[in-house]
Formats: sequence, structure tokens, C-alpha cells
Amino acid sequence: MELNQDIFALVYLIATILFILGLKGLSSPKTAIRGNVLAMAGMAIAIGITLLNPEVKNYTIVIAGLAAGAVVGILLALKISMTAMPQLVAALHSFVGLAAVLVAIGTYFHHQETGELNTVLLLELSLGSLIGAITFTGSLVAFGKLQEILGSAPLIFKGQHFVNLLLAVAAFGLAIDFTANQHMISFLLMTGISLVLGFTLVLPIGGADMPVVVSMLNSYSGWAAAATGFTLNNNLLVTTGALVGASGAILSYIMCKAMNRSIISVIFGGFGAEAAAGGVAQTAGKGVKSASAEDAGFMLENSSKVIIVPGYGMAVAQAQHAIKELYQILHEKGVEVKFAIHPVAGRMPGHMNVLLAESDIPYDVVFEMDDINNEFSTADVVLVIGANDVINPAAKTDKTSPLYGMPILDAYKAKQIFVSKRSMKAGYAGVDNALFYYPTCSLIFGDAKATCENLVNSLKDGH
Repeated sequence: MELNQDIFALVYLIATILFILGLKGLSSPKTAIRGNVLAMAGMAIAIGITLLNPEVKNYTIVIAGLAAGAVVGILLALKISMTAMPQLVAALHSFVGLAAVLVAIGTYFHHQETGELNTVLLLELSLGSLIGAITFTGSLVAFGKLQEILGSAPLIFKGQHFVNLLLAVAAFGLAIDFTANQHMISFLLMTGISLVLGFTLVLPIGGADMPVVVSMLNSYSGWAAAATGFTLNNNLLVTTGALVGASGAILSYIMCKAMNRSIISVIFGGFGAEAAAGGVAQTAGKGVKSASAEDAGFMLENSSKVIIVPGYGMAVAQAQHAIKELYQILHEKGVEVKFAIHPVAGRMPGHMNVLLAESDIPYDVVFEMDDINNEFSTADVVLVIGANDVINPAAKTDKTSPLYGMPILDAYKAKQIFVSKRSMKAGYAGVDNALFYYPTCSLIFGDAKATCENLVNSLKDGH
């Protein structure tokens, strides 16, 4: 039975509503599971109704593609750890970008054969391929930096912004020529230049700023999908792409504020280079105090209020379950325990929230930076697990620091701070942490998971 266009429009509207509700659910850990379920339901409905479209002629290829994608997706979901999730997201963005380019090329040749090319379609093809190509190569660079295939240091060259400007002007000029005159060579050159532009925009960005880059590439992939939706005359792909593009842009802006970065600098690339190339902190010549897990355990046990700050080191060590046990013991002893999350803790938005939720830490003791920053001054102990740049007070006090102006968690205001750290190696931004030299701060050297387990054992022995 052939369905009319009104039914397609209604079902697409339902799927869009489910996507919106899914995004809404993802705004809080308490509703994240429901949000995922709603979004998956929307996608299932979208795929199902699209397969009933009379324009689908060969189900064998479509089903084979769905099956292959399902197998790859399941294997990745089972194999990829949370520490590798940022680079997986970057890789998935690259697939979206590549798909946009391939769809644009395929659509051009199809409509050329049928004589259905027009100015609007050619403009859609140009935008889809241009944005998709930048997303594809930019995401590959982000993946390489996060996976440490490429160095995390920014690759800076003289006149990089001028080169990027020339490439962008050339790409748009060729897009205009292709739209006006249907010169295929202009389309291919535009796509090639856009692929190069993806490299030159992201390579100069330091590894510490990759969370913002991944978020912005997420936005780019959404706009590429929306352009593809116009090309394929698929309203659902247009609305879905717009949702992804807009939400990615909003998240990028929020993260830029959290890192004291300019959203314009993100779009044009090369931001953060000065930060990554920063010098040695003035405090490096001072000494640090070290402490044992037993010392920290004694202080924790005799506190009335403790704030735990998780960071990427917690993710690498897979220490979240040991932290859950630490939380339970302290809670049973009557200690008030809260968790403080910086917007860019880890290597992607929500990284720490997901890890804490994975270990079943109650949502109501996990707080974002703006909600808990005024409580650090009332905390007896702050326990930092693998965080570095997001607690560096130099961001507030040292105008020469590349971190200056970045909002931080005010851990330095607590009566006592313990930091679990492998070594004195600088954080991901390459900047020494002034907090480590505070008289109220002591470092517990070693693996984060082992440190947390030792803390648990010391508390049990003290019991």
C-alpha cells in the first residue's frame, strides 16, 4: 500500500517531536535514560517510514547497509570505554561529513541524467559538500589528537589565519560558480579546498581545547545533514540536522564561556594556541607537600563536609567505582559528600556525569560548577581525583597565565585539599598548577583507582 505525503509528514512530525523530547531528557542525568529511549524511538520511526517511501527501489542494499551499521555500532558500544568516547564521537562526526559529500556528488549525477538540475538544488549541493568536507577532515584531526595518533600540541604556522581566509573565499567563490554555471570542476575543486580547510582549521588547535572542537564539529555535522535534507527533499533530515546544528552551537558557546574562549575564534580555528604554548608557572620553584592515603583518610573521616572533584584522570584509571565505595563509607559515617563538575572536565561535555552515573552515585549529590562554587569555602576537605586545569587558581590571579579568565572550581577556598595525581607533570593545557603549592594542599601520588581503594581501606580500618 502506497502512503500519501500527508502521512509521511505526520510521522516525520512525530519523530521530530520525539527527538526534541530526547534532547530535553538529556539535559539532566535523572532523565537521560528516558531521553535516550525517546530519541531511539524517534529514529526507529523515522527509518521505518522512510523505507516505505516509493522512491526506495532497492531494499537489498538498504537492508545490507542497516545490518552492517548495526553490527559496527553494537561492537563499538561493547568495546569502547568511556575514556575513548570523545574520539569515537569525533569519528562519527567524520562519517556524517563524508556522507554529506557523497550524497551531494551522487545527487548531482542523478539529477543531471534526469535533467532536473536547478539553481536552488545546486546551491544545496554546494553547501552540503562544503560543510561536509570541512566536518570530515576536521573530525579526523580531532580524532587523531584525542587518540594521540597526532600530537596534542597545536601545529602553528605563520600566516595561518590568512591562509584559512583565502581557502574559505576560494571555496565559496567556486561554490557560486558551480551554482551559476554548473561547472563540475568548480564543485570538485571546492570540495577539495574544503577538505584542506578542515585540516588547517583544527590542526592549530591544542589538545586541551578539543572538547570545544568536538562540540563545534558536532554542530557542523548537523548543518551538513540539514543541507543534505534539502538536497534529498527530506523534511525530517532537515529538522534533525537543524536540531543537532543548533544544539551543538549552543553547547559550544557554553563551553567557550567555561574556558574563556571566543566563539568566533573557534569557528575560524587556531584558538588556544597561545595557551598550549604557555611558559612554566612562577610557582614551579616552590615545594609541594605530599600525603599518604592514610593521612587523607583520617581527614576525610573527621570532616563534616567533603567535596569531590573528578577529572580525566579518574576516567583513565576507571576509578569511579572505587569513588562510589568511598562515597558510601563517608555517607554512612555521617559525612556530607558532594561532587563538583566543571563544564569541561574530561574531554567532552558530560564526561564526568556519565562516569559517576555508571557507578550509581546519586544524582542529587552531583552539582555543576555554578551551583556548588560558593560551597567550597565551607568544605572541610576537597578531594581532587585526576583534575588539573579546572582547579588552577592562576586562572583568577595570574594575568600572564594562558588560563587567565577561565572560570574554575574554587577548590582552593577549602580548609584542606588533597589531589590524587600520578606525577608533577603539567595538565592537559601544559600549564603548571598553582594550587599544588598552596599550604592547604597536599598531593597523593599514584594511580587514581589505587589511591581511592587505599582511601577506602584506610576508612574501613579506622572503623
